[in-house]
Amino acid sequence: MRLTTFSDYALRVLMYAASHKDRLITIEETAEFYNISRGHLMKVVNILTRAGFVRGVRGRSGGFMLARPPGEIELGAVVRATEPDFALVECFGRDNKCVISRDCRLPNILNEALSAFVSVFDRYTLADLPLAVRNFVPPDDISQVLRGPKIEWNSNQTEREER
Repeated sequence: MRLTTFSDYALRVLMYAASHKDRLITIEETAEFYNISRGHLMKVVNILTRAGFVRGVRGRSGGFMLARPPGEIELGAVVRATEPDFALVECFGRDNKCVISRDCRLPNILNEALSAFVSVFDRYTLADLPLAVRNFVPPDDISQVLRGPKIEWNSNQTEREER
């Protein structure tokens, strides 16, 4: 499963705002820091504002900040607000044309997997992701930063092994 870039950016914006809780931050500075399009970030902040996670201040010296304490911002709620849908496969979508949909048992398994995925986010809040301002520096060699489980396929490609 994979979160959209939109959700990824939303989580990053919230982490940045949480680390700068003593002041308003701007879309421009956040976009520059993360090297993200200003226009795209404006959409992210707009959704976060409408969902009540950040509070915007208009005007020349405006910006945005968290609308509530980090401990009250549940990551599961952020993901639900920023993901356009959770259609893992065709039959989950509105335009389902899969011919086996009526009798297929795969959606039950996929729903269970999706629920497990989202329920992990439900166990955490933004307060579980504390970063100091000094932590917001790019790594020396970003290509060396590897995340997630390492999965290798065996020689016959039918089984996989996690390391």
